[in-house]
Amino acid sequence: MTRNKGTRSPAARKAPKRKRKSVVIGYKTTLGTMFQGTIEGFLQSPRAAKFAGKVQLIFTSPPFPLNRKKAYGNKQGEQFVEWLADLAPDLKKLLTPTGSIVMEMGNAWEPGRPVMSVLALESLLQFLRRGELQLAQQFICYNPARLPSPAEWVNVKRIRLKDAYTHVWWMAATDLPYANNRNVLTPYSKSMLKLLRTGKYNSGRRPSEHHIGKTSFLKKNAGAIPANVLTMTNTRTGDVYQNYCRDHGIKPHPARMPFQLPEFFIKLLTKKGQLVMDPFAGSNTTGAVAQRLKRKWIAVEAIEEYVASSRSRFLRRKAK
Repeated sequence: MTRNKGTRSPAARKAPKRKRKSVVIGYKTTLGTMFQGTIEGFLQSPRAAKFAGKVQLIFTSPPFPLNRKKAYGNKQGEQFVEWLADLAPDLKKLLTPTGSIVMEMGNAWEPGRPVMSVLALESLLQFLRRGELQLAQQFICYNPARLPSPAEWVNVKRIRLKDAYTHVWWMAATDLPYANNRNVLTPYSKSMLKLLRTGKYNSGRRPSEHHIGKTSFLKKNAGAIPANVLTMTNTRTGDVYQNYCRDHGIKPHPARMPFQLPEFFIKLLTKKGQLVMDPFAGSNTTGAVAQRLKRKWIAVEAIEEYVASSRSRFLRRKAK
């Protein structure tokens, strides 16, 4: 990707630097550390220097550029684009030579209009340019259980369809970051199992001009290579995290990701023992999944209440 030297706005360049609040350790586990503080504060602290060149995967879901302010402090408009892009160079410094950044980003809509915002796309382009990164692949995370939104245009006026997916962008500083799709194979379909059993299918040239050999599909592997459309829901109401928040009178994080999402990319892009980071940890789903998959992890979260409640993901369950 060609570097764009003029990507930063004049206002952003002239803005005085704010004094960053200190970053402290919220808690530790056998494999990871949760830091409490802003990601800007972390990246400018000596703590970040200790991890330079050591992170194999940065997996995160930053606060979306929504029209309404949320408790977790989402920014809006051009402010969001600039803020996110400014983080790219320092996040890149943390990566190993074959490391990756994977970022989930929801859709945004223009205020008061039935028109989608292009902020998500602008954010991607600026992040890539500012960090001098390559886009390895784009994924779609489809949630069939998502409630209809935006409500005014979908439920009330009935002029749009419900927004049921998020973008997931896999980025890297090299064309060949570490990846192994054998680690994320899915079970074969019934039709594929039948094909493998019978050895019968129509070989030859297709209308698309692809030529299918007589034995092309007869090699039995451990499973099928998944597509870049990931289907997963997050409808559980009785998990350890939510029970802990309810029992301790803590308001849970309002935008928890399904655990299958970080699990997929941690398996795809890392090996056991390598380091995974989430700079916007929230309820620390990423850290919990990394711990279960025997990866080292670090996480950064600005809101003290979210840090405290995320401890519950690492509590040992009592034997029944």
